[in-house]
Amino acid sequence: MNVHTIDLHFQGIPEVIGSFLIDLGTGWALVESGPHSCWPHLVAGLAEHGLTPNDIDHVLLTHIHLDHAGAAWALARLGATIHVHPAGAPHLIHPEKLISSARRIYQEKMDILWGEIQPIDESRIRIAHDGEHITLGHHQFIPHDTPGHAVHHLAWQWGKTLFTGDVGGIHIGEGLVAPPCPPPEFQWEDWLVSIQKIRALDLEQIVLTHYGPVTEISRHLDELENAIGKWVHYFEQQPDWNDQESLTRDFISYIHQDFYPPDMDASLQEQYDLANPPWMSVAGITRYLKKKTERNREAS
Repeated sequence: MNVHTIDLHFQGIPEVIGSFLIDLGTGWALVESGPHSCWPHLVAGLAEHGLTPNDIDHVLLTHIHLDHAGAAWALARLGATIHVHPAGAPHLIHPEKLISSARRIYQEKMDILWGEIQPIDESRIRIAHDGEHITLGHHQFIPHDTPGHAVHHLAWQWGKTLFTGDVGGIHIGEGLVAPPCPPPEFQWEDWLVSIQKIRALDLEQIVLTHYGPVTEISRHLDELENAIGKWVHYFEQQPDWNDQESLTRDFISYIHQDFYPPDMDASLQEQYDLANPPWMSVAGITRYLKKKTERNREAS
């Protein structure tokens, strides 16, 4: 059972976003479509296996963020069935809210980063429920509900391989493990529960969208838990969660000087910053802390 990694060369940089090709015996599946801006690289990667996008029968999405699912509509129009979390499906069928939210965040960079986004016909969507066994060709896949990064997040199990999307964190090349903590759905407690759920599975490898397979699963998850805790603690110590500009400037300095190892080269830092923009985690973690503070105040 081989996983064929297709490097989508996001923004021209290698090993930032991957899409994963699986031979079903009776057809082909992709885990993650990647963003539509990377379509030419997806086409080229499929061609290396003698395939075109028309040959893809199924797309398994971990969640609907545009770096993972932005090109799903294009594959659906060529006949692929898109498998997605129940909470994510409506935003693929009617993507107006998803598009407007992303455009507010990325503004003039929206089209360059993510490309075109179109609705997916409901007939091409299949809702994937937690723990069910889905037979595709000669293989079985199990979606595991794994919130923390996003409420609409699935990790897809294929035998002893688990495609973890973003709940498995980021690990590129010889770098360290980093947690993507974007707004509006980052929840530390939920993420820790999801990590424990992954630990309980009988696995030989996890496969990260950012980027590739990891076989030392326990150590990886230990580092991920530790990193999330460090980042949340960092922001707990900040006096003003509303000054996003200063927070972002200071957090980038912290990431580059205190979190990344001192011998981490500039090109690897660029890969990490593209896969996991620090300002996104500033917004995600401070929003989480504000909501948590409000709940504690109301409870008291």
